[in-house]
Amino acid sequence: MSAATTSSFLRLLHEQVGHEFDAHQQYIAIAVWFDRHDLPQVARHYYRQAVEERNHAMMIVQYMLDRNLPVEIPPGSPVRNDFTEPTQPIALALQQEKQVTAQIEAIFQAARAESDPLGEQFMLWFLKEQVEEVAAATTLLTVAERAGANLFDLENYVARERIGDSGESADAPAAAGGAL
Repeated sequence: MSAATTSSFLRLLHEQVGHEFDAHQQYIAIAVWFDRHDLPQVARHYYRQAVEERNHAMMIVQYMLDRNLPVEIPPGSPVRNDFTEPTQPIALALQQEKQVTAQIEAIFQAARAESDPLGEQFMLWFLKEQVEEVAAATTLLTVAERAGANLFDLENYVARERIGDSGESADAPAAAGGAL
């Protein structure tokens, strides 16, 4: 059995490609929901989030290519499209970011347990990114809850404030095919 098939780090890393693409798809569904409800600023935020998650998946793919590891793109998971109020998709996005954080932490821990310093180093950027992602999603949910029925306040906030780094980070890993 090869190291690639027995390594928890590599198994989790392969799974993460799918998780990132799933997050990409869920963010598109959230963006479309906001677009359909005439909230273009919030929709634009989630369209950008979708691209960012796609880029994260492709960063992992590039890392695996660079280390000459086998790469397979997994099928996607179902997405949720049925929301009844604006806080629901925002809360789902926060829940999703917390789940991704736990997944990234597990991958980092596996690299450390397997004495894979290259794997650890690669995952450090993702750990830093998740701190920003959870903080931004938490703030957006708080603003949405405070806005209540006055969705203009939510739109204004998103239009006025820079939420997160939009995936623009000088130290970001390279993405296979280039970041979008």
